[in-house]
Amino acid sequence: MSGLEFEKFIASCFKKKGYNLKITKATGDQGADIILEDKKGVLIAVQIKKYVGSVGNKAVQEVVASMKFYDCDKAMVITTGTFTKSAFELASKNGVQLIDKKGLDDLI
Repeated sequence: MSGLEFEKFIASCFKKKGYNLKITKATGDQGADIILEDKKGVLIAVQIKKYVGSVGNKAVQEVVASMKFYDCDKAMVITTGTFTKSAFELASKNGVQLIDKKGLDDLI
């Protein structure tokens, strides 16, 4: 499964859970792959990383920027890998939810 296919798969998982969603353009997405809207109207910027290794600060920085760009209330990064300690620290300071390969089971 390619990175783009994985993004579409994750989007479909959220759709099944009742979220409205918008898939951003493949290039120049300003750091968000999809924008979710929950049943209360809360907008969530989501960056999706199909990685084998660890995702670092850059992904968190990008999704924080995308949250502002798309006027979202929350942000999250989802990966098939893990996150670095530094990514956890930055996410914690910015209220970004991180979902790694273990957390994917709950989503899928």
